[in-house]
Amino acid sequence: MKNYYDVSGLLFYVSGFLSKNWRKFETENCKTSFDIEFLGTEKEIHGLEYTELTKPRTNIIRKDEDIMLVDSTWRHATVIPLRRKEHAYNFLCQLFYTHAVQRHILYLHSSLIDYQGHGLMFLGPSGIGKTTQAELWNQYRDALIINGDVVFVQETPEAFLGWGTPWHGSSPYCENTNVPVCAMIVLKQAPENSIRELMGFEKVTAVSNSVFYPRWLENGMELCLETLDHLLTKLPVYELSCRPDEDAVKLTEETIFGK
Repeated sequence: MKNYYDVSGLLFYVSGFLSKNWRKFETENCKTSFDIEFLGTEKEIHGLEYTELTKPRTNIIRKDEDIMLVDSTWRHATVIPLRRKEHAYNFLCQLFYTHAVQRHILYLHSSLIDYQGHGLMFLGPSGIGKTTQAELWNQYRDALIINGDVVFVQETPEAFLGWGTPWHGSSPYCENTNVPVCAMIVLKQAPENSIRELMGFEKVTAVSNSVFYPRWLENGMELCLETLDHLLTKLPVYELSCRPDEDAVKLTEETIFGK
């Protein structure tokens, strides 16, 4: 089974793997940047398991007991039969980000909403309330939740586009759409709601902690940091100390949009 996908404008195909969450990202466009094959079975000889590869592979990527083999261009990958199916998403994400970062795309641990054509990103560690804030905006301001956990942000001549992706962690939200990002909001839990704009080194630290860096690429960090520098130069970053209530939404809305 071979399926073609378009994620953040990057096309690829996957053989031997299909998830219902990925169907909304399927495309009929076959001009792909990379491909990945998930092998389903292994052969046995003299009590040993072995796999035949049809193409040369030069990189070995390991996640616990599972292995992905990739060629030198990172265009062709083969995954040895998985012991844990959830590792398929890890391998796919690494291969995808290898190509995405070269297109000025950053991977951030964040939720993303579309509020009247304006993208708001909520950043912070797991459990801080990123999905909760997105749901509050959906409940009280009818905002579209594009993703609750993983956001890819692409630098374009016109704007920084926040893209929905099939990766969404424990959050159920993953829409195949994009929105120009107008602000990033770093979350902190607090007994009272307050918001302030971050500047300088504090701004850099707050956002960079949510960025996933492609350290396996020779120039991955350089590409990533260049795009991040442009992002932080162009977009405001706020620290929202908040409770999970409508007042937090109202305070953020008034601060960013003047409403």
